[in-house]
Amino acid sequence: MEISGRIQGVMEQAVKTSLVAGVNLLVEQDGRELIYAQAGNADREEGREMNRDTIFRLYSQTKPVTAAAAMILMDRGEIDLCQNVGEFLPAYRKLYVETADGHMEQSMQPLRLYNLLNMTSGLSYPNDSTASGRASAKVYEEACVRLGTEREMSTRELAERMAEGPLAYEPGSSWQYGTSADVLGAVIEVVSGKSLAEFMEEEIFNPLGMEDTAFYVPEEKQGRLAKVYETVTGERGEGDLNLYSGDHLAINHSMDHLPAYMAGGAGLVSTLDDYMKFARMLLAGGNYGGKRILTSRTVQYLTGGQLQPRQQRSFCQWLGLEGYSYGNLMRVCKEPGQASGLTRKGEYGWDGWLGVYFANFPEENMTILMGTQKKDGGTFSLTRKLRNLILSNF
Repeated sequence: MEISGRIQGVMEQAVKTSLVAGVNLLVEQDGRELIYAQAGNADREEGREMNRDTIFRLYSQTKPVTAAAAMILMDRGEIDLCQNVGEFLPAYRKLYVETADGHMEQSMQPLRLYNLLNMTSGLSYPNDSTASGRASAKVYEEACVRLGTEREMSTRELAERMAEGPLAYEPGSSWQYGTSADVLGAVIEVVSGKSLAEFMEEEIFNPLGMEDTAFYVPEEKQGRLAKVYETVTGERGEGDLNLYSGDHLAINHSMDHLPAYMAGGAGLVSTLDDYMKFARMLLAGGNYGGKRILTSRTVQYLTGGQLQPRQQRSFCQWLGLEGYSYGNLMRVCKEPGQASGLTRKGEYGWDGWLGVYFANFPEENMTILMGTQKKDGGTFSLTRKLRNLILSNF
């Protein structure tokens, strides 16, 4: 069976077993489409098929775009990545750190822009196990309550509120996935004098022709927005999918209006074809369709990040990212022989909480994009199966 047939079979099996309601996949190499495949539904209840113009909530696949936005400012000499975040957001001028015995002490190290780009800031996503995570949870809870009101929490307000709680560790001393990209989004707003949506639209989306990428979905496109599903277990242990509609991380689930909080870590929507334009731009050294977004050397820096050894120890605990390091809000493959699946040295990209997936392979000039909308998806078994099928053949 040829590769496209095997891919189609794996995707259809995932739909048949209710692993996902629907999924699509796009692979390009040297600017040529190698594979497009789709299976299942974007909306099971309405019988709407998954399609290549289906719009997905990107969640953390927003992060590479935010990193590119920061690189634009660096390219122009408007920021220096060693600058203290407190120069842009006053709440970060005096920070506290949670110590091993549960006490709070003033941070000895300033929080710098490169700490945000490398997730070495000590800023946490909500969790119950640390003071930092509990403080973060309270901010997001309030932001969710204010969604849809005249008092929606803004990008900058949320970032500054995150500074009220303690950091999980001294900046630079470890690595932890958290709200760094959201704080970076607020910095971009301050430096540019524009909202994050305006900056990204003017500097990235419009030049690249990314017409379906934004922080919300206008009414005329709402019919293309995929529904989100979550796995539920029946009495006999069988799995099925139910609709999910939570405002996770204060992202308005309906995506029906431009939010005040434009989350640099989670807020964008896009399609596979739209995101492919961003991926092509990076592979082409910052230039696409005659539009220069970044200089080639800045793209090399953006896509070649690596953690320091003490930081890498924390990152290595992430299942499925063996052989990788992290930098500029993306994974970067350093040692393919250590990976838990097929890869290539220099591969970079990221995924999203609902299962969208992005990988660029510079040496092969190839991109893999996958779209689905499943709660707590991230990079899961289906993603890895499809990656292995593709990389064993191309």
